[in-house]
Amino acid sequence: MRPLDDDEPTVVGPYRLLGRLGSGGMGRVYLGRSAGGRTVAVKIVHPHFALDEEFRARFRREVDAARRVGGAWTAPVLDADPGARVPWVATAYAAGPSLTAAVADGGPLPAPSVRALGAGLAEALAAVHDLGLVHRDVKPSNVLLTLDGPLLIDFGIARATEGTASLTS
Repeated sequence: MRPLDDDEPTVVGPYRLLGRLGSGGMGRVYLGRSAGGRTVAVKIVHPHFALDEEFRARFRREVDAARRVGGAWTAPVLDADPGARVPWVATAYAAGPSLTAAVADGGPLPAPSVRALGAGLAEALAAVHDLGLVHRDVKPSNVLLTLDGPLLIDFGIARATEGTASLTS
């Protein structure tokens, strides 16, 4: 986690931001805490996307889709404000390195760990697909390795398959 820069927000919705966890094409992810003490991951979209009404509508649909996803192997959406000046979504926070970081730091995973990882991800994807959704961005940086097993994160570009002509566009 990196400290917040002077130009970064310290509060988003009801969450006090503690530091930056990462950033990507859609926005930045922060470690946040609710007034009650719950630790969350808060994703804030880049401000230039907030000006695009088509993006805002898509973000709202994607938050709605991500709220439907549950199960032991995904981080649930806890809160969101797609209508905010700068839209955001909060998910349960899970401590653990990404699969990318774990392999970079420790080399290849042992076979039993790979089997457990595969089983957990298969269960996560089955739950997602059972809802008629496609994650669309399954990659090592979107898999966290937690004490309880792998966690599939970042449904920022998940799409509902119903009525979608192309799942990869």
